[in-house]
Amino acid sequence: MEMLFLVNDIEKKRMNHVEYRIQKSVCIYLKLKHPHVLFMSDTVANLKLTKTQAGRNKAIQKDGFKTPDLIIFKPKGKYHGLFIELKAKTPFKKNGELLKDEHLEGQQKTIDDLNKLGYYATFATGVKEAIECIKKYMDGR
Repeated sequence: MEMLFLVNDIEKKRMNHVEYRIQKSVCIYLKLKHPHVLFMSDTVANLKLTKTQAGRNKAIQKDGFKTPDLIIFKPKGKYHGLFIELKAKTPFKKNGELLKDEHLEGQQKTIDDLNKLGYYATFATGVKEAIECIKKYMDGR
């Protein structure tokens, strides 16, 4: 019985992670509305890796590349696929500039690089904005 409470506590802590909940909701939407579309959700950011695991993960990643949270493997129009970096709050100032933050700047560089390669890559804040982005992409808008 004690183990059951421990598992429930762990799940509650994970569910409190806002970006994880956004990611999970968007993935559920994709599974329901686009069941034949291949996609990948990067969950490494939501995991607590050991020091060894984190070192191994870093060793096999390209320096400076920040894997977006959601990758949709569906060419549409002139794009090879859709990459979305999900956020709980906007990464932009009111004037549209990116907030001054090393991590956000790295993510923006990755988005820019992916766009140059013919993918559609963007930030999306919250479930509603992410789903709207997916709808527009799938409709070819």
